[in-house]
Amino acid sequence: MLKVERKNRLAERESCVVRRIFILALLMLSVCAPSLGLQTNPAVKQSATAAAPVTFTEVPARESGINWVHNNAMSAQRYLPETVGAGCAFFDYDNDGWMDVYLVNSGPSDFYAPKPSPKNALYRNNRDGTFTDVTEKAGVAGETFGMGVAAGDYDGDGWQDIYVTGYGRNILYRNNRDGKFTDVTDKAGVSAPGWSTCATWFDYDKDGRLDLFVSSFVLYNKEMSCGNNRLGRNFYCIPRIFKPQPSHLFHNNGDGTFSDVSRESGIAASPGKSFGAVATDVNNDGLLDLFVANDTMPNFLFVNKGNGKFEEVGLAAGVAYSEAGGARSGMGVDAADFDNDGWQDLFVANIDQELFSLYRNQKDLTFLDEPGEIAPATRLLSGWGLKFLDYDNDGDADLFLANGHPDDMVETLTTRVKYKEPLLLFENTGRAYDDVSAQAGAVFNKTFPARGLTAGDYDNDGDLDMLISNNGEAPLLLRNEGGSRNNWLGLQLVAAKSNPGAVGAVITWQAGSLKQSRLKTSGGSYLASHDPREVLGIGRNAKIDNLEIRWPSGKVDKLSNLPVNTYIRVVEGEGFKATTGGAK
Repeated sequence: MLKVERKNRLAERESCVVRRIFILALLMLSVCAPSLGLQTNPAVKQSATAAAPVTFTEVPARESGINWVHNNAMSAQRYLPETVGAGCAFFDYDNDGWMDVYLVNSGPSDFYAPKPSPKNALYRNNRDGTFTDVTEKAGVAGETFGMGVAAGDYDGDGWQDIYVTGYGRNILYRNNRDGKFTDVTDKAGVSAPGWSTCATWFDYDKDGRLDLFVSSFVLYNKEMSCGNNRLGRNFYCIPRIFKPQPSHLFHNNGDGTFSDVSRESGIAASPGKSFGAVATDVNNDGLLDLFVANDTMPNFLFVNKGNGKFEEVGLAAGVAYSEAGGARSGMGVDAADFDNDGWQDLFVANIDQELFSLYRNQKDLTFLDEPGEIAPATRLLSGWGLKFLDYDNDGDADLFLANGHPDDMVETLTTRVKYKEPLLLFENTGRAYDDVSAQAGAVFNKTFPARGLTAGDYDNDGDLDMLISNNGEAPLLLRNEGGSRNNWLGLQLVAAKSNPGAVGAVITWQAGSLKQSRLKTSGGSYLASHDPREVLGIGRNAKIDNLEIRWPSGKVDKLSNLPVNTYIRVVEGEGFKATTGGAK
């Protein structure tokens, strides 16, 4: 056996030497070709450039101006809300075409009475890679025990509003269109007392207005405890011991108010311990469904049946439990057609040892769990924020994962699992995912207590950057370096008859032999809200041959003669024009 292994290693070394010599010869040829009078192939040069790895660079606070730090209110009592937050958002609050940043903090609660109170933060994008804190001027400090954030234009005035979830109560901030916001929570009827985590805006009844789904976690107060761990200290309890709560569905009445339709819609019939939620269309019927992660309970798949009704089918669909039939600790979720077969697939991240799940849509309201390389890479990790995104603009959906263990004392109980954990990046190969974290930048060698994660092109260069909220620490801003070497087109979708977020729109584009389709989902990740624009990657193709947008209203726009490497504004039924944001 040892002789065989030595022989194999020798063969591998010889193969490696041959490859290196071949690559060196190619490099020398490319350098010497002009002096030899040889013609170099532009396509080969483009391919070589495209092959350089896309990386993510950590942008320090001294460079970005984002000096805010999350306060998790950690105490000796280890109250559970301390370890769950917090969230973050990329959104354009001032309609200047550049993504601004919102960060959620802890605040007063039944177990925490800080003076002064920590505050949420709104940072305005200065369009030069830096941000300015405008929280006080905007009036969005929160000062509740915040969890997550969902940005959306609920009143259809063309300006994004903010919904902030929390432990205790939630807040709806209406955008006043002058750089300021007004707390309209009570008037709107969306306070949802209790413990809310994730929220997402979507139009479940296709009336052209954004409705609101809010995940509810467990029934909890400061008197609830699971006792001491084997070290004789309080610890963050596994939620298994707490009672589940029904999540909320709020119907937009179109007059600035909402009706709680949780019971009549069927949502409240399935109490859960709910975290991540994504609005998507799993059965291609044109109605938006909900995939919801639960902690120590089966996950929910709420299928929209029309007429304001939802049916929970997670068990029958194969997304409720693990392959072994056990409930897991679901946290972050997302949806995308990762294999480009026209059907939405699902992803959920769990706690260590439970493995993360990639659910491939079988086109009959069932799914198969096929995580591939993702499973072994995440066995010892706990996943929160995550996103399907095309980080390299080759047209398909890659996957970014932010991780961190919820128990800060876990390292005293085991040597294999850590509290702070690494980020992961997986590249889509067409039918599966390859772990490319090692080639994606030095930040992937670091560890973080990550929670929320949002994707957005904050520097408007055509590739998606990342913002990660760390529990009890400063956020992490990552700039995408190289994704825009491939060609792209950015879309700002402006609805006329459809809902203001164009949630549920189907975008199909073709560039040469590349043909892709994307459903505009809402929510996803964990406690986060994303850049509402869509960036369409076309690889090394020089142009987009055709683009079709099937709006939620049923209207179909077919566009041609499109520019590339810029952002355009597409109005439902009217065509497109260039926007103020674009490639540098």
